Amino acid sequence: MKPLFDFLLKLCILSVILWTVIFTVLGHGSVDYRSVFYAWVMVAANAVTGYLLFDYAFDKEQRVFTKVVFGGLVIRMLLLMVLIAVVIVRDLAVINDFVLSFFAFYCIYVIVEILGYQKKNKQKKNTA
Repeated sequence: MKPLFDFLLKLCILSVILWTVIFTVLGHGSVDYRSVFYAWVMVAANAVTGYLLFDYAFDKEQRVFTKVVFGGLVIRMLLLMVLIAVVIVRDLAVINDFVLSFFAFYCIYVIVEILGYQKKNKQKKNTA
């Protein structure tokens, strides 16, 4: 299975599981679902963008790889900080629900992103 498809499949399955847990475990009215959704969209887009940048730079020379991956990381973090600031300043979400769900989603999705990197590296070593 291609690593990009495998990564996206795992991300979709994880998202379905997480949303199922959110809807079943957390009682209706105990959490603002819109705030959780904003956090989820931001983190999922960040993870997909990070993996796509890694996938693009994977077979490039080391200088290009470093610029794309680490430069992309800096740009993604700055963009996330701006988006978080906009959500908080404009009062678009319940801050506690948004921040807690953002942190939880980020921790989980970064792990999936790193596992995707490792799988792509392992696949390259197996073919070499």
